[in-house]
Amino acid sequence: MSGLAFSSMRVGKKYRLTNYGETSEFTLLEVIGRNDYRLKDLFSLESYLMSELIQFGKGEDFELREIYG
Repeated sequence: MSGLAFSSMRVGKKYRLTNYGETSEFTLLEVIGRNDYRLKDLFSLESYLMSELIQFGKGEDFELREIYG
């Protein structure tokens, strides 16, 4: 596992998450609890929870990075 820790994520910032070969880019909208976040997809504008993205665990390629710009 590399990249950022969930605890370093900030509301309003953009992030890229890679897990099990799939990449998601999103904006953090809200911290729901200690371990969950409400996200907005940068492409589809769909809103979802971080727990939905990692519901099957963290793969060997798991990486969370902030997107600048």
